[in-house]
Amino acid sequence: MTQFLLQRILQAGLVMLIISMFCFSIQGTLGDPTRELAAMSMSDEERASLRESLGLNDPLPVQYGRFVKRALQGDLGTSYFFKEPTLDVILKKLPATLELSFAASLIIIFVSIPLGVFCAIQPRHWFSRFTMAVSVVGISIPVFLTALALIFIFSITLGWMPSFGRGEIVQVWGYWSTNFASWDGIVHIIMPSIALSSIMLPLFIRLVRAEMLEVLSSEYVKFARAKGLPAMPVYLKHALKNTMLPVITVGGVQIGIMVAYTILTESVFQWPGMGFMFLEAVNRSDIPLITAYIMFVGFLFVVVNTLVDLLYGVINPMVDLVGRRQ
Repeated sequence: MTQFLLQRILQAGLVMLIISMFCFSIQGTLGDPTRELAAMSMSDEERASLRESLGLNDPLPVQYGRFVKRALQGDLGTSYFFKEPTLDVILKKLPATLELSFAASLIIIFVSIPLGVFCAIQPRHWFSRFTMAVSVVGISIPVFLTALALIFIFSITLGWMPSFGRGEIVQVWGYWSTNFASWDGIVHIIMPSIALSSIMLPLFIRLVRAEMLEVLSSEYVKFARAKGLPAMPVYLKHALKNTMLPVITVGGVQIGIMVAYTILTESVFQWPGMGFMFLEAVNRSDIPLITAYIMFVGFLFVVVNTLVDLLYGVINPMVDLVGRRQ
């Protein structure tokens, strides 16, 4: 396990180095920082002096080295609009995005696994065929269309759900605020989480069904049934456990990607998370906040992928994490 963690730390460092190169390279293409920092009446001489003080006239390797040094110290720049460190801005928006992704993940897990298992066990049942047909349609529907449909039905037509914002939130500690500590907050998160889960839910249903069908056709399951073991213990104890390995492989990565997918959902529901913040940063040409967001999301992907690999060993101890040859 220690060897595996060391390998993943080295890989994570390499990935973050590549992401930092990408972020540094796009800074120059997004605009001139002095235009955002300088007043409209500033003369060319004063603007040139500002560029010199910011180190924008230094060679690119020197600028990149300074960029990496500050990033390692947790300094990803100062937001032009918020006038505060970009990392502080992101951390304030992070709880809203993580809670939305968490609620959507719960929907995906508790809906896709039972439906996928049922469709595998009873493939000819009318409900299985209906579920698979709906999943095909669900894959082709974009998330913003699902979000607009939910707003039209449950907010405008029926008036059951609020259509924007987080509602009443409770401050827990530091930057962390939660929707789950008040009924109004829970009501506000229902529709955005359903819309966000609609991206992955059809995929997971089909994935669980396909993997379960493959496991049910394996020899050890047939042997367990031949021994006279009851059907449900064979399905749930033997088959489902081995079904979950590839599901976790794909699911962990997809749930990490879902953090980036929150951009559209947060935009439609005016959800004050990182995705909505990123769109506002693009509209305002807030270059430090844009690059900080990209680096932070890349870091989240690295962490999620590492946790997914660690789960392999928990679910199946026979999995060789470090790739040793027998």
